[in-house]
Amino acid sequence: MAQTQQLGQQTGPCVGPFVAVDPVVDRMRALRSAWHPADGVAVFNRVYLTVTEEIGHAIAAGTFADRRAAATLDVRFAERYLAAVDAAAAGRAAPACWRPLFHYRRHPGVRPLQFALAGINAHIGHDLALAVVDACRILECAPADLEDEFDRVGDVLVLLEERIREELMPGPDLLEVADPLTHLLGCWSLDRARDGAWLAARSLWQLRGLPDLAEEFTERLDRSVGLVGRMLLTPLAGP
Repeated sequence: MAQTQQLGQQTGPCVGPFVAVDPVVDRMRALRSAWHPADGVAVFNRVYLTVTEEIGHAIAAGTFADRRAAATLDVRFAERYLAAVDAAAAGRAAPACWRPLFHYRRHPGVRPLQFALAGINAHIGHDLALAVVDACRILECAPADLEDEFDRVGDVLVLLEERIREELMPGPDLLEVADPLTHLLGCWSLDRARDGAWLAARSLWQLRGLPDLAEEFTERLDRSVGLVGRMLLTPLAGP
């Protein structure tokens, strides 16, 4: 924690207080301990915890030119996921993009790789765009000022997606599952989702003076990402 707090002394093109990454990492670690490993949300949480820890280490190591901007984007991004977890736990409606994962989290016919990528789809396709806008408001800057941080975070996610596919893809003994799974997951691309998130963030920033249009845009984005998530979680095997 001390190392992260010291970064508040750094300066950069964005203004505003430094936001520590440690609290969201601690929260995800607590969720990892509380949930059964086979729980679909727990599968995504383990994946996302790894990403957040790696980004936190990169911020501490000075990988990002503007540490304050990188930390703010990272934390606001994580808080969107944690807010969805809290809503589901309290019996409230989570954003539409997250509902398929919470609904199917214990379905025996959904494979771990599907859970992981459905969570990434919700988080990248919807939450990332809103987190960019959140960070811009806090840092008093425009999305263009966060493009480097956005790209570096995206690079970490691309590497992580490759690792996830390698570790969670069923082996040859489950070929009858792997065949439709390969076809299903081949329809989704993290690169395309990341590009869409950047376009959505820029669009929402342009709409910030038109709250009704911004709300409609956000709702449509949420629903469309949720539909993709439901497709990714198509059950492929029975109990």
